[in-house]
Amino acid sequence: MELEKTSNIPPLLPEQWSTSYISYWQPMQEEDQITSGYCWFDYNRNVCRIDGLFNPWPEKETGHKLWMSEIFTPGDGQTRKTKIAYSREEINKQNTYQPMPLKDDVDVCHQVLITQDILPQNNATYAGSYTILGLKTDAWTFTRQGKSPSTYYLKQGTNHLIRIVTGDPNKHASVRDFPNFNTHMIPDNIFKHYQNLSPDINLHTG
Repeated sequence: MELEKTSNIPPLLPEQWSTSYISYWQPMQEEDQITSGYCWFDYNRNVCRIDGLFNPWPEKETGHKLWMSEIFTPGDGQTRKTKIAYSREEINKQNTYQPMPLKDDVDVCHQVLITQDILPQNNATYAGSYTILGLKTDAWTFTRQGKSPSTYYLKQGTNHLIRIVTGDPNKHASVRDFPNFNTHMIPDNIFKHYQNLSPDINLHTG
């Protein structure tokens, strides 16, 4: 969607969009990780889904990495999380990750993770033009009460997300890059929950 260049009015995000993402930190500290995943947002249906390794996640304290698929359905007032723990173990004198399905979680939710009007709703202000992932972008920034500042980088002249930065990059900030943002039609089954793994199954093979 091409937008008229305006530095005063932050745009709405597209009615539906999906993209892979890369999650990392700036600056990267010793315990920080880089992970990736995929997300889908459909504002007409008021749903979203995010799949990927959880980041941040305290692997040293928990003994495992955590993969999660989370489907937000505010219309039903809930979000459902399907999770798999990946524990590092030594088998036959070799280090390997062993997957273990965990029980689903169902929590209360009242809105999707990133709302379509997140920029105007939070009175985002124009923060200049930057080149991100080889693309010219317009930056919009806002700070919620009691929260760290957030900056959304949109492909210049559009409402397509390229990057989100939360926090102060000079100290420690979360960075999410969206390298293949698109607005293609999202099939209904993307937002359906499928339980193909049982938390009672032992998947160790060694």
